[in-house]
Amino acid sequence: MKLPGLKTFRHGVHPPEQKSDTCNAPIRQFPFAPLLALPLGQHLGRPSVPCAAEGTPVQRGQVIAEADGDFSVPLHAPATGRIRRIAPMPGIAGRMVPAIYLEPQPGSTQEVADATPCPLETATPDEILAAIQAAGIVGLGGAAFPTHVKLRVPEGRVADALIVNGAECEPYLTTDHRVMLEQREDVLLGIRYVLKATGARRAIVAVEANKPDAAAHLRAALDPGGPVSVEVLGVKYPQGAEKMLIQALLDRAVPPGELPIAVGALCINVATCAEIGRLLPRGRGIQERIVTVTGPAVVRKGNYRVPIGTPLRFLLDHVGTQGELSRVFLGGPMMGAAASSLDISLSKGTSGVVAFGTEDARASQPRSYPCIRCGYCVDACPMFLNPAQLGLLARNEAFDRMADDHHLMDCFECGCCSFVCPSHLPLVQSFRVAKAAVRKANKP
Repeated sequence: MKLPGLKTFRHGVHPPEQKSDTCNAPIRQFPFAPLLALPLGQHLGRPSVPCAAEGTPVQRGQVIAEADGDFSVPLHAPATGRIRRIAPMPGIAGRMVPAIYLEPQPGSTQEVADATPCPLETATPDEILAAIQAAGIVGLGGAAFPTHVKLRVPEGRVADALIVNGAECEPYLTTDHRVMLEQREDVLLGIRYVLKATGARRAIVAVEANKPDAAAHLRAALDPGGPVSVEVLGVKYPQGAEKMLIQALLDRAVPPGELPIAVGALCINVATCAEIGRLLPRGRGIQERIVTVTGPAVVRKGNYRVPIGTPLRFLLDHVGTQGELSRVFLGGPMMGAAASSLDISLSKGTSGVVAFGTEDARASQPRSYPCIRCGYCVDACPMFLNPAQLGLLARNEAFDRMADDHHLMDCFECGCCSFVCPSHLPLVQSFRVAKAAVRKANKP
């Protein structure tokens, strides 16, 4: 949807939105699987450390793994039941990862008890950040970065503006859309918590123009002249990326290698804000998240509140699939990760499950050809890199040159270059390999 006069960023692409199947689907509660598998590393940073032994009965919402230091968050039991075992499980990348297996008690409810609340009126900024960590909240847009770390303003810096990201530019996904419609009060209360924690003077909720109902619904609850506003942006991918939002809304460019706070901005996903507003007043931890389950191969598409640790196989069996599955993405098809196995489980960072059948996947995987120097990738890259040159260097394993001379690490793997490439080159995949090599070489 291209409407004149709307703020946006330069470059980017317009992939098919594919949101119509779920954007009007209300959030529904998902049942417990017979066995939940909870990876201990559901966030960036150090994995959680188990604090409940095998065979121990646990209550829904109870802490079963503690944070391992500041750059970590605890893990809460998504169901009342018993810890069956603590053992490795398959991870999304194909490697085995440490996990807790929880067997829900038959007939257990989705209710969860309240604990010690964090009252907005009396809590200090440090107490709010501590409560966010205690609740196990991470970025729910997919990055799973510990939220309390992201919101901590470094000494000597000032947060002028808080951007609440409701753009949801990724094709197929509609979780943020439904959160803004169905959890408005949680979103706005979460914003108040974050404003107090960061000291930011104003908050801007960014919504793309293809969600006019969400923008209107939020605006109807705002106080005129208050610190919170709603800004409607043009529809373009990757509008929801932090640097793109800051450029579009504040006309500020985040310098290479810097974080948004360098230009006085902080960004937080709207669903993460809703969880802050939902959990902190009740002293609860996060045990479930909203997931868009969709794709050509899914029968009962929709938005579901899914317990953390639900096996992917159980989820797809419950919603029903048609034909032979070929590829399943956790997240969207542009920036999500293809599942290595149906035996992995959903984590805090899983915003969507998009399933494709054999024919769909075959059509989306055409043969690759040599680069024709068309420049389409250069025109599409929102970071103003030269993906064609980076791709050539990657094929020659010139990883140091990619990082030092061509700003490889500024690439956030949005996939715009691969999307527009007429030669169907796997550019993003080659950049991921190159970045891994650079990190390994620079590891002390």
